[in-house]
Amino acid sequence: MQNMYYSFFICLPLSLLMAPLAIGVINKVKAFFAGRCGVSLFQLYYDLLKLLRKENIHSTSSGWILQITPFFSLGFIVLSMLFLPLGSGLSPFGFAGDGILFFYLLGSARFLTVLAALDTGSSFEGMGASREVQFSALAEGVIFALLAFLAVNSGALELNTMLNDSGISVWNKNTALILAAVAFFIVLLAENCRVPFDDPETHLELTMIHEAMILDFSGKDLAMILYGSAVKLWIFASFLVLMLLPHGFFPLPVNILIYFAGVLLVAVLVGIVESSMARYRFLKVPPLLTAALALALVAIFFITFFTGGAK
Repeated sequence: MQNMYYSFFICLPLSLLMAPLAIGVINKVKAFFAGRCGVSLFQLYYDLLKLLRKENIHSTSSGWILQITPFFSLGFIVLSMLFLPLGSGLSPFGFAGDGILFFYLLGSARFLTVLAALDTGSSFEGMGASREVQFSALAEGVIFALLAFLAVNSGALELNTMLNDSGISVWNKNTALILAAVAFFIVLLAENCRVPFDDPETHLELTMIHEAMILDFSGKDLAMILYGSAVKLWIFASFLVLMLLPHGFFPLPVNILIYFAGVLLVAVLVGIVESSMARYRFLKVPPLLTAALALALVAIFFITFFTGGAK
């Protein structure tokens, strides 16, 4: 049991350190498909160090919400990571129902970013905030359906059990697992503002969503926002990998290596998606998230009526 906790405390600092690397992998994959060399894998690290040396500049039309948002938003995101059984270990902070708190901590970080965008008094940032909230509201149903899927499969309401039991017990239920994984991957793209929901590299004002909300951040504040986005992507990729990783099949060190390789593989898949398709029109986003919800519900149906759920 102690070894399982050791895995968590080894993976947690390494995950926080390697989170910007996932963004670098995505950019490298996109550059490869475009036939370019691209920026360094460690470009985000360089950007963060540069921003940390700069001072914060706040608009005179904004209030205290804008100033506290970077710190608390990053805090909520890092706090949510404490509940994940990283590396197929066990989180010492887990409890029954922690999956709900896990996703609502991530939602609280977004809520603060939306408030900060509205605090600037800019109609442009308000437009981005409105779109962000609309997409997250649609994704919320998919997230809770996937939590229900994991709960039915494992017979538990704690992420330690829900995620550690999913891989080993669902490999013989591969149809349900594939459906749930595809649904969560769609949510991953939506929650992290990736193509086809948003384009983090766009400079066209009328199509910006997340980038529109953070235009008033600078210096150390912007560094915390960018780092928080990288950690959030790492968290969602970790959740997907832990769903699929067959717990108990390999020794703990091998599980840890597979975990980190799996997260970087998810980053490669995100880069492939962004290289092979364009951002959707806003009217096409709700049907895509609705399709993800349908996949999650069908996965619950399969695991309930065809495999009997938890054993």
